[in-house]
Amino acid sequence: MTAISRGETPEPEGLRFVHLGFGADAVEYESAWQEQRRVHAARFADEVPDTCLLLEHQAVYTAGRRTSDDERPLDGTPVVDVDRGGKITWHGPGQLVGYPIQKLPRPVDVVAHVRRLEEALIRVCAAFGIEGTRVEGRSGVWVLGDPLERRPALGGLQLDFDPRTADELFDPRLNGPEYAPSNAGQRGEDRKLAAIGIRVAKGVTMHGFALNVNPDTTSFDKIVPCGIRDAGVASLSGELGREVTIAEVLPVVEKHLRDVLEHAELLPRAV
Repeated sequence: MTAISRGETPEPEGLRFVHLGFGADAVEYESAWQEQRRVHAARFADEVPDTCLLLEHQAVYTAGRRTSDDERPLDGTPVVDVDRGGKITWHGPGQLVGYPIQKLPRPVDVVAHVRRLEEALIRVCAAFGIEGTRVEGRSGVWVLGDPLERRPALGGLQLDFDPRTADELFDPRLNGPEYAPSNAGQRGEDRKLAAIGIRVAKGVTMHGFALNVNPDTTSFDKIVPCGIRDAGVASLSGELGREVTIAEVLPVVEKHLRDVLEHAELLPRAV
């Protein structure tokens, strides 16, 4: 495995990358959140350039502002409530997390920022031979599933009677592994490779993205990831059928984030 450098990536100007910790040095969530706030304040004061913190987290569930109680772990596993958008997700080993802290023109166009992050990660997927894409109404980067007629039946039922879409009270966590988010690929369903959840305060972005490189995706089975019950999660390793490492992906992510974020024409939101 290629060693991952710690600390700042030396760059004379433009987007700055800071490596907070990977592998055995994976970062506890509250520590990273505190560092985000520190860099955010420095960026607002123009004391530092646009900065992207890159890291792996120690295993944790985090819940954005729109998370409902019925999407949290049923067994009482602790969840950290955070001030980003979106719903509940998991962070942990094998997942590359990025927190771009970038000053945007006002009035801030939050959607445009999300689209830029998606574009960078779609390019990362393409570099590994995976066709990542967007799904309307659902942020993040996705691998599209098979057409409905080619998907296997669930629980012995035809897809026309999929209880997840027909029953508002259906809970996939109580109905066996065939409904688990981690098995979405076996079901031929849409599956999310990268989640995005952000916050913009004082015109400066916080939080960011989580790209599944080689995590244990069964960690998502305790929750309703991002509040989505009729799709699942995926990883680069799972889609490619080979082990992909954080060290392998890290320089590719930096390259495409730099290409997209540095060269984007930042415009204020139309009012």
